[in-house]
Amino acid sequence: MTPLIYWMDIIGTIAFAISGAATAVKKNMDIFGVNILALMTATGGGMFRDIIISNVPPVMFRHPFYVVISIVTANLFFVLLYFFFDADRLDRNAVFQNLLFWFDTLGLAAFTIDGLNAGYVADPNNLFLVGTLAFITGVGGGLLRDILANELPYILVKHVYALATIGGALLVMVLKPMIGKTPAEAIGFATVIMIRFLARHYKWNLPKIRRS
Repeated sequence: MTPLIYWMDIIGTIAFAISGAATAVKKNMDIFGVNILALMTATGGGMFRDIIISNVPPVMFRHPFYVVISIVTANLFFVLLYFFFDADRLDRNAVFQNLLFWFDTLGLAAFTIDGLNAGYVADPNNLFLVGTLAFITGVGGGLLRDILANELPYILVKHVYALATIGGALLVMVLKPMIGKTPAEAIGFATVIMIRFLARHYKWNLPKIRRS
């Protein structure tokens, strides 16, 4: 594992753990629910990815370091809210909502690159597999989070969430042969973040059928 991918894993795990924990708090779950949602958001995409490429048991079970990071992050988040903040007020706070958006975006970008790297290791000649693993790793944890929280999955309704992953992954696959692995991954990471930011700022959403 390269240093870039290692730090992508750390960033993605912390960011998605906070995203999952915040969703659990908004759904009025107890501390166990907060931990479960944080863990599933942070590790779910990687678990799906590993199952697809028969990398079993998945990395989260062979290297529980990422599980520990998820749990520690979730509990720190819970303690901060429980003792120092009013969760109802934070839920309406624009700054707090912006932080959650950026954590979710960082996690999406980091795990998209992580999934790409896993795909190139599994079969560098199968670009369809590489792209699919990038997508699954990026959105899988958020999908699990929303299902467990009884929400319509975010990837299906908001801010071209899934297309940000696809766009970043495709750009890496195009640039990698030309400029090398690390620069291409850095550009792909930034692209996912840029697409998410622009989609939110300009309220981009994919077409849907309007119902009265």
